[in-house]
Amino acid sequence: MKIVDARTAVIEGNFDWVLVKLYTDEGITGLGEAYGGTGVVELIERMKPALVGESIFDVGKIFEKLVRETSDEGSLAGTTVTAISGIELALWDAVGRALNTPICNLFGGKFRDEIRVYADCHAGDEYTPQSYAEKARAVVDKGYAAIKFDLDVPNPHTRDVSGPEYPDRWWHQPYNRTISSRERDFMEALVAATREAVGPDVMLAMDCHWKYNVNDALKLARALEGYDLLWLEDPVPPENVDALAKVSSGTSISICTGENLYRKHGYRELIEKQAADIVSPDVPKMGGLLEAKKVADQADTYYIPIAPHNVASPIGTVAAAHVCAAMSNFLVMEFHAMEVEWWDDLVEGGPVISDGFIRLREDPGHGLVLNEDVARAHLKSGTTFFGER
Repeated sequence: MKIVDARTAVIEGNFDWVLVKLYTDEGITGLGEAYGGTGVVELIERMKPALVGESIFDVGKIFEKLVRETSDEGSLAGTTVTAISGIELALWDAVGRALNTPICNLFGGKFRDEIRVYADCHAGDEYTPQSYAEKARAVVDKGYAAIKFDLDVPNPHTRDVSGPEYPDRWWHQPYNRTISSRERDFMEALVAATREAVGPDVMLAMDCHWKYNVNDALKLARALEGYDLLWLEDPVPPENVDALAKVSSGTSISICTGENLYRKHGYRELIEKQAADIVSPDVPKMGGLLEAKKVADQADTYYIPIAPHNVASPIGTVAAAHVCAAMSNFLVMEFHAMEVEWWDDLVEGGPVISDGFIRLREDPGHGLVLNEDVARAHLKSGTTFFGER
């Protein structure tokens, strides 16, 4: 069964969702998704000649072929790997449909039928402990038993470092920032209010977006140790694994990172040095399902859990859920689109997430059918719907 074409459609959600559709000479198609970004669609188009004529079953060979033939684009990281990831997800969907089996069966079968997801709550409607608590209760009331909030938010004790041209100054704060004692107290108050609001049985994680220096990240982590956090995410800048290891070894809170690493090679040092307690690959970004499974297997040799970062549409989310089902060390996967009211409607067949879980079905491939009317209604301006004019 040979590939005859590859096309894309970019859906505007809270992120750009780059859907990738592969067509075969026997009428079977595969639908995947790549993490949105500048140049991804263009690269997929440029990769098409390398795809046409290849068997859909040769997923590993096609992956390596695309890496080698785009090495001048920076094959170990960035847009190139992201584009390949979208193609790779579509390949596995096509293979599953051709063999009439779910994707998870192609990765050794399931350890679990349900994939727990955590809701990324971002912050409260206001940057106050009370607002965080209210948001947390509202999300838990929707059935989520795992949630995450941002800690690097506007803080009444933070100096304005950007000026009026950046009204959201907190996002533009530089890396390697210091944290004053008053800032730290405020951040602890956010955590304390959130934990009190949801009780001890809800998994609660906090995200720092790589903002702080090692010593202050350690002080922050130690201040939060009494709140039973699931993890503290990205507390220090991402370039120095040894610096992250110092933070991880200096606190009882689990440290999580990994959303901006690519292919199995990008995770090697992080895992071998045990610099993080939890690893968070972004599957439609870092190389796809097979690369994510390889990272999970490597992490499992150090008993490190996997908690995938995920900002995808239902297509990328459920495809990732299938490989998560086949990981012995899977912990929880992100859901990052609570504010997108039509997220579930993008595919047919009812809610994708129910009571905080994705329940995998026995349909072939990832099992999803795109709702074309909804997809067209949210098509990004200036793009085409799988090549249609």
